[in-house]
Amino acid sequence: MKLTQKALKAINNPVTRRRLMDVLGCTEFTIARYIQKNSDNLTKAAAMQVIREVTGLPDNEILEESAKII
Repeated sequence: MKLTQKALKAINNPVTRRRLMDVLGCTEFTIARYIQKNSDNLTKAAAMQVIREVTGLPDNEILEESAKII
């Protein structure tokens, strides 16, 4: 799963990066790289909780629709 561009822009600030750093246990540089590459690590439960709190967005505006495999 990936985050939407709207969510990525909303979390790309120092305060939110620090909160994500704390819950994911990594450096701010790593969080910045996760945001730049739209890493799956940003969809972990702890990260999603922070993203929901900070952005106030519902999950359908945070997560991209995944392509369905038939």
